[in-house]
Amino acid sequence: MILVLGIGGSFPYGFHISVINYPSVHIRKFINETWMERHGSPLHPETIMLLWSFIVSVYGIGGFLGSLCCGYLTTKYRKKKCQMFTNLIMLVAALLMAFSKTAKSFEMILAGRFLYGVGTGFSLNIHPQYVGEISPKKLRGFTNSTVAVFLTLGKLTGQVVGLREILGSEALWPWLLASSGLSALVQLVTLPFFPDSPSYLLIQKGNEEAFRKAIRKLWGEGDHQAEIDDIMKEKAAVTSTKTLRVLEVIKERSLRWQLYILVTVMTTLQLCGINAVEFLQEHRAKAGTFSFDTFSSFQSTLIERFGRKVLLCGGYTLMCSVLALLTMTLSLQVTRQQPSGCLPSTSPLPATVSIMVEIFSQSFRPSAFLIVGCINWMGLFVLGMIFPLIVDNLGPFCFLIFLGILVLSAIFIYLYLPETKGKSIMEIKAEFNKLNFGKKEISVTENNFPKEQLFCTKL
Repeated sequence: MILVLGIGGSFPYGFHISVINYPSVHIRKFINETWMERHGSPLHPETIMLLWSFIVSVYGIGGFLGSLCCGYLTTKYRKKKCQMFTNLIMLVAALLMAFSKTAKSFEMILAGRFLYGVGTGFSLNIHPQYVGEISPKKLRGFTNSTVAVFLTLGKLTGQVVGLREILGSEALWPWLLASSGLSALVQLVTLPFFPDSPSYLLIQKGNEEAFRKAIRKLWGEGDHQAEIDDIMKEKAAVTSTKTLRVLEVIKERSLRWQLYILVTVMTTLQLCGINAVEFLQEHRAKAGTFSFDTFSSFQSTLIERFGRKVLLCGGYTLMCSVLALLTMTLSLQVTRQQPSGCLPSTSPLPATVSIMVEIFSQSFRPSAFLIVGCINWMGLFVLGMIFPLIVDNLGPFCFLIFLGILVLSAIFIYLYLPETKGKSIMEIKAEFNKLNFGKKEISVTENNFPKEQLFCTKL
């Protein structure tokens, strides 16, 4: 099930980030040729570039809208059904891309790109929640880290199929943009054979029989009583079904430090320099530069051994070293020709995903991931807009800004994030209650739980 969730979850997000740059020349040429056929005169180069920029950026707009809608819809219709609906959106987008050249309509590319954004906005929110809820406690860190692994595979796949020798040629670029529809089709066909998450079936649906059946199907016939007891305790903490707006969730005192941690790790993920390096490559049109996220994939094998906090702080520290080395390399560069090379990424994404899933209980998670989606898509948009200006003004020293952010975030995480490895959701909640309420520690026993509510993610 991890494979099925991955190919339709974070995989398309990574794919569309990397693949769009390869057919850029062909798409701009197609826009101009289409305009000439319609109006008999070519477009001004600046207008072509504006249309191309809008095609690229409308993906982020769609993703932002998808994230806004996702929380409310997953709460009302469940994650599995919403993910299958997302696959239908992705298939429609793929068809628009595939036949855009035949129909001589660059507007179809624009619409397809927007729908891809909406779809990935949904799937990028659903995937971490779903995969975190179907895993037992001892494997939760590993399964959460697969979100980063599939995102990395998506980027790598986009880089490979975008080559001219495969689908990046002038004749085949529509099929390049449509190729991600294959992963959506595979998930649409296979996902119905898997159950909803056990915690959803028990906590939100109240169906204990389906809950135990899902446990057996996902985890086998072994002794899972300890895991079942943890989910039962979490269910006992849900005492109300009153819907709250997102702003009310933000004001909730029992979630104060969880939200601080969430905003910190998500903002740092956007401003750690990984996305900036990709923007820099596109901004300066560097040829022969290849990027891959080795550390993210490696973290998935270490996260259950060393814990989330150690990997997160260690990842931030390692990234500081990489950015310092990159700054020195760029400042000492004396020739205008960019060197070919390999840029290993040290992204803290696997540990970040695990933390986001584990610090919120089932009833709070949709609202929390709505906030995550907004930060993610807004961060991508803002960084894409301002980073070229930063490069023009600071030159090779532009990455020092990200280095400073990483240092501050590492200190904050080290001081305030409780280690979540091997702990149940209720045990993690008790740790945060010490921060949220100070000395007024809330006793977490089977018959005495801090009250929770099911949140509606309407703005």
